[in-house]
Amino acid sequence: MKVVCIVQARIGSTRLKGKILKKICGKTILEHDMDRLKRVKNIEKIVIATTTLEKDNAVVEEAKRLGITYFRGSEEDVLSRYYYAAKENNADVVVRVTSDCPLIDSEVTEKIITHYINSKDQYDYVSNTIERTYPRGLDTEVFSFEALEMAFNEAVMQRDREHVTPYIWDNNKYFKLAQYKNDIDYSNLRWTLDTIEDLELIETIYNFIYKEDKNYFSMNQILQLYEFHPELNNINNNIEQKKILNN
Repeated sequence: MKVVCIVQARIGSTRLKGKILKKICGKTILEHDMDRLKRVKNIEKIVIATTTLEKDNAVVEEAKRLGITYFRGSEEDVLSRYYYAAKENNADVVVRVTSDCPLIDSEVTEKIITHYINSKDQYDYVSNTIERTYPRGLDTEVFSFEALEMAFNEAVMQRDREHVTPYIWDNNKYFKLAQYKNDIDYSNLRWTLDTIEDLELIETIYNFIYKEDKNYFSMNQILQLYEFHPELNNINNNIEQKKILNN
């Protein structure tokens, strides 16, 4: 059973253009993403899925520099981009994360994948994103290639094509879903990168914790930092997450 992590990445962003190539502590956001995902023991392969647009040549060059497999597909039909990336790389299990999560916790992601693998006879899809208990930015969705293929073949709504998984989690009569929850609800914390305020927070966290000789830090270490510096939450707590519209 081949587990492939597909990371959607592109230069275009309505709020913070070029965000994934911005640098923190000498590394691009995308490189931090890769460093953290490489620690997930049950991921066999990582694929950066970008678009065929000329401006996303920069994403391809960064993928090449990092030695990461890349795939190029539709800008707007992200579902098709995921499907063809998964098919080309012979995925049995797809792990979906996005490139705007440079604080993603490899231990959390690994546990979610393990939960899916241990219960794959019961579930088609496991995530920590629908009933949120983790900080936003630790988002991990795990699903079978068969579920992705059905969504690719059946989804017609623009929302479902743009966001990959809504067709799956909106159709629990076809798919068996499970949510992976934390013991404590930290869903009020925003650790994703979408605005300049988000960048300021993430950069501040890295400057506090990141060290070249020991460059990995976990969700729990960030939470400990918040205990000493509760003002961190004021940096981006006024930012509203963009909604996935039913259209």
